[in-house]
Amino acid sequence: MKTIDFSYFIERYIADEMNESEKLWFQKELDSNEKLREEVALRKKTEEVLKDQDVIQLRHKLFEIERQRAEKARVNNPGKHSAFKYAAVIAGFILIGSLALFNTRNLSNDEILNKYYKSYEAVSSSRSQQTINNTDYSTAIEYYNIHDYKNAARFFAKVLNDDPDNMESTMLYGASNFEDKNYPIAEQSYTKVINNNNNLYIEDAHWYLALCYIQTNEQSKAVKQLTLIKNSESIYRKDARNILKRIK
Repeated sequence: MKTIDFSYFIERYIADEMNESEKLWFQKELDSNEKLREEVALRKKTEEVLKDQDVIQLRHKLFEIERQRAEKARVNNPGKHSAFKYAAVIAGFILIGSLALFNTRNLSNDEILNKYYKSYEAVSSSRSQQTINNTDYSTAIEYYNIHDYKNAARFFAKVLNDDPDNMESTMLYGASNFEDKNYPIAEQSYTKVINNNNNLYIEDAHWYLALCYIQTNEQSKAVKQLTLIKNSESIYRKDARNILKRIK
């Protein structure tokens, strides 16, 4: 029996990026797996510590600067109102500095993926109109929906071998390879969907292609792709704009 590597799902669970079916499945795993519960608790704690670390360092620096200034002011002018004035100033510095830190710092490729990536949702085999009688497609969908992306890609490839112009399966073949970190193959699939220019998956393909470029460190291509999305009517335009502000 295949052992599930929960690392990817833990990150999505903590980031609240799971859809309802994923949440139900993962919660069942948590209920029956004590080690998994411990790992999730540890990851949450680590996430909190890392998130707070930069702010804590900033606070320490600001408080030290203000302490030195307040000490000089106390010696030169011991009036009691100065303490309140400086307290208000330092509080403002901390708030502004904290907001600036989190709104302007660059994000790594993995941080971008964790923050903005959501798995592409496949329709069930019973709802697909193009391949409703295709056994390989049905099998591929089943594998995809239980997150066995390697086997999903294998069966989507079979579908495409018989029907290379099937854009639904092309999109899902790309999504399966993306999940399996085969980004160059995913890029090829998304590009094929876009170049076809006559299907329902173009908008999604543009978005996931941009994320592929980020993961493969093709930054100039990523910027070009994200700019294209930002300037379109895509449902991903807001996320594209935010990533462009934070990309290295």
